[in-house]
Amino acid sequence: MRWRNWVSKVPSPVKTTYIPADAGYLSKRRLRRHARVLHLWAMGVGAVISGDFFGWNFGLAAGGFGGMLIAVIVMTAMYIGLCFSIAEMSPALPHAGGAYSFARTAMGPWGGYITGLAENMEYILTPAVIVVGIGGYLGAIFGTPSAWEPALWLVCYGVFVALNIWGVEMTFHVSLAITLVALAVLVVFWVGAAPHFDLHRWASPYFPLGAGRVKAALVELPFALWLYLGIEQLPLAAEESHDPKQDMPRGILYGLVTLIVVSFLTVVLSVGMAPGAATIATSNEPLFLGFQTIFGFGLKSRMLALVACTGLIASFHAIIFAYGRQIYSLSRAGYFPTWLSETHGTRETPQRALLAGSALGFAAALAIHLTPQGSPVGAVLLNMAVFGAVLAYILQMASFILLRVRFPRMERPYVSPLGITGAAIAAVVAMLTLGMLFYNPDYNKGVIGAAVWFLLGIGYYAGHGRHRLVLAPEEQSAFMHRQERPPV
Repeated sequence: MRWRNWVSKVPSPVKTTYIPADAGYLSKRRLRRHARVLHLWAMGVGAVISGDFFGWNFGLAAGGFGGMLIAVIVMTAMYIGLCFSIAEMSPALPHAGGAYSFARTAMGPWGGYITGLAENMEYILTPAVIVVGIGGYLGAIFGTPSAWEPALWLVCYGVFVALNIWGVEMTFHVSLAITLVALAVLVVFWVGAAPHFDLHRWASPYFPLGAGRVKAALVELPFALWLYLGIEQLPLAAEESHDPKQDMPRGILYGLVTLIVVSFLTVVLSVGMAPGAATIATSNEPLFLGFQTIFGFGLKSRMLALVACTGLIASFHAIIFAYGRQIYSLSRAGYFPTWLSETHGTRETPQRALLAGSALGFAAALAIHLTPQGSPVGAVLLNMAVFGAVLAYILQMASFILLRVRFPRMERPYVSPLGITGAAIAAVVAMLTLGMLFYNPDYNKGVIGAAVWFLLGIGYYAGHGRHRLVLAPEEQSAFMHRQERPPV
């Protein structure tokens, strides 16, 4: 085989062992190509759009509207740097591993696994946050008690995992449809909110806790991130895209532009109308409160709020796709148990990975729901998901910089105009956000729990996983670029 002739230049600091991925192994782990630019745009926007319906508003309690607005501006700058960077790396390394693939080539197997583990935590916990929001909206619409919410969560997981298992064509078609509906709902909200808009009346005081502007913005960074979290999942669809070298950068960047417009309109208009920033700061269904102001408390506002659930459903559906591919890729390479990466015999979807990820996400939401604590379940889970996300962002930006420095001749179908500077800015903001997750005592217990989860995952790899790696596509590509010979 070709890799046997490669010369090892940089020995691994910790011994790992590999087995070849023969034709029989890979034949049980096939994915089907379907996505075009429009599908990728819809998947990226759909993955994020729930953040405009639920989640960001919890930050208003920490720093008010003034802090939130500054935090959104800072987060926008971070995601511009992040998205341009991954738009360069994804077509250069077009594998289902996404962030793990970038880090594996740049930093070796340990770097690849740690990055993949952080992203895995993000994608398992993010749907758990979203399904809590869906339960909140449905409970408010139908007046059901909070004790029913776990049953609603279970139904949602069942339906959308089944759609993802059905086939990649179904996944992308559903994502496109519900993303367009969710955007239409937001347009109705923006138009309806305009006549009621009075920012000074409903958002004042802009810094209610008397904190300085910088401090208020810092504490709100984890919540402002929720308006963009998920767009970075698109590289996971590389092996299901017809032309990832052309379509992936376009899908990522078109999606980012859409989200910037949506985020600013939603935040400003939501707090600039009744019932005001103080009330929506603690709500699991902030957009529903806005519809009540626009249309009254009757059937019309309830029906629109029901339709508004499409925003949450769009993200729930898209990120289920993400964790399915993310678990699949790490399992295919042996970092996770390899049986998780086997795909459906005819539909060629990673059903085992999808089922495993949904079980973990539901269990995390249920455990927090059943634990007596004063903070909302959704806010605690949100901070846990953000912990995984910002770790993955820091490591991805480190990967981008290392790839630029160490592999300047790597084929790059798209080159980021922001270069290393854009990646460095994104990494610094991500580091600040990571620090602020431990600052807020209302939510940091969940973050500490996420950190423990992360450390247990590292322990698993150190003691077991690194001895059973497989020469999957991401691994072969990394060895080729690094000009190393795999230890088999």
